[in-house]
Amino acid sequence: MKKLFVVFLVSFLCVGCGKKEEPVIEENEQKEENPIVETVDIIDIYSKTRPYAVVVNNSPAAVKVQTGLQQAYMVYEIPVEGGITRLLAFYKDINDLMIGTIRSARHNFLDYAFEQDAIFVCYGWSHYAQDDMNSTGINYINGVVHAKPFWRNNPENLATEHTAYTSIGNIREFATSRSFAGTTEKGLVLNYDPNDVSLIKEEQSQVANKIYIPSSNTLNTTYEYDEVNKVYKRFVNGSANIDHETKEQFTTKNIIVQKINTKMASDNYYWDLETVGSGNGYFITNGYAVPIKWSKKTRTDKTIYTYLDGSEVKLSDGNTYIQLQSNNQNVTIE
Repeated sequence: MKKLFVVFLVSFLCVGCGKKEEPVIEENEQKEENPIVETVDIIDIYSKTRPYAVVVNNSPAAVKVQTGLQQAYMVYEIPVEGGITRLLAFYKDINDLMIGTIRSARHNFLDYAFEQDAIFVCYGWSHYAQDDMNSTGINYINGVVHAKPFWRNNPENLATEHTAYTSIGNIREFATSRSFAGTTEKGLVLNYDPNDVSLIKEEQSQVANKIYIPSSNTLNTTYEYDEVNKVYKRFVNGSANIDHETKEQFTTKNIIVQKINTKMASDNYYWDLETVGSGNGYFITNGYAVPIKWSKKTRTDKTIYTYLDGSEVKLSDGNTYIQLQSNNQNVTIE
């Protein structure tokens, strides 16, 4: 059920006389006393609470222990070296939740935390990410530096690097102990429509019941549309992507495929993603897909997603996966 905000006209006190005075209504002013403003369920769009951006393991070996992703209001899937990806999951105004497993940061991940002034959470870092996290002043919590908010658990007998967990409660407690600001004036990156968005009449609209997004020869993500529940079910390498704790398959309401240029960094090992600039992509919701454009002026500016006519994309009320995909790879929409 959608939340409703009701705005009331307030009577003003007559100065010096203690009597209430009726508000003056101009002749052409609307006399509706209780205008209703509809908002969305996925997130409180008026909240100024800082979000948390958490780096989640997406290595093929560790996908089966992923935990807590369904409660994220948006998740980026970001390519890294070795033909794999990492997830950057954003949480806001959640009381508590176990999240895992937590992995190391790459410098381009920060670009999306900056957009929302998020507190950045990871376990380890590349040397580029370490330099940026220390030089930019971003508020971060890193398991190799701050062990307290994290713990180890290994229900599937995986290698140690796949066993770190944290929780919203632990993150919040540690952030408070470090005197990180709890609020921000930066708004959300995405715009939401309280009603289901229909793409049928948009330019170059096409049916999107199945979306295949390869990252490399060893990793791919697929989404299949559930017409009954109007969400997309998520699959990794052909297998259902299941929360290890709830045993339920991860789903999403919206998908954005953001095509980017990629290159090797100067050390010829880590990747450098061109997240600043502009490019093409797709917006997918409710069984249809349309081509879109994206642009981002600087690392700290928001990424703007627009239809081909230049108008800004509005998303259906629900969670969103943003798939960063190299221009060297193709996306298949059926």
